[in-house]
Amino acid sequence: MIELNYSLVIEATEDPNFFGFYSPDLQGFTGVGHSVEDCLYKARNGITEHTKILRTQRMKVPPRNPDPKITIQNERKRKSA
Repeated sequence: MIELNYSLVIEATEDPNFFGFYSPDLQGFTGVGHSVEDCLYKARNGITEHTKILRTQRMKVPPRNPDPKITIQNERKRKSA
């Protein structure tokens, strides 16, 4: 079982060795990894650190998601202006 307190989105890019990730539940939390597994590892540790920093700065920490989801998708292309 993969234990995360918040949902996670992992996005594959055109570069097969580069993935981005973020949590839609935890504003400001993002990261990059070299594989899906790397993203999961970094996210698990990063979420813990991110919430500690929020608490240290006396900022609001969202409640844990009781049913977090992990989504793996292709990177969304941004529309150019």
